[in-house]
Amino acid sequence: QVQPVESGGGLVQAGGSLRLSCAASGRTFSDYTMVWFRQTPGKEREFVAAISWSGSSTYYSDSVKGRFTISRDNVKNTVYLQMNSLKPEDTAVYSCAADYRRSSGLRVPASYDYWGQGTQVTVSS
Repeated sequence: QVQPVESGGGLVQAGGSLRLSCAASGRTFSDYTMVWFRQTPGKEREFVAAISWSGSSTYYSDSVKGRFTISRDNVKNTVYLQMNSLKPEDTAVYSCAADYRRSSGLRVPASYDYWGQGTQVTVSS
């Protein structure tokens, strides 16, 4: 199993950039599909991006495609979310999640067994 821990959130102006990191303990990190979700108060979790266990495939929501990039370093047991051209509507708690070699249902929160505590991203206008 893995235990994700997010970092890198903060306050940024619209148009700026942030890079989130998710460090996951466990010897088999390279066997886990990793995903980022985000959530604002009163709303359901929203899929942001996912990356396959090998890193060869990535998936994005339409709302972030072209602005965000997900990547992973299987030596450092870390997945990253580079967020560029940030908008106020990107403001949310961003959470990292993991599941063993998941290849379907990637956009569904219930698909994932392991979750981090989340990190706040606030984009000011």
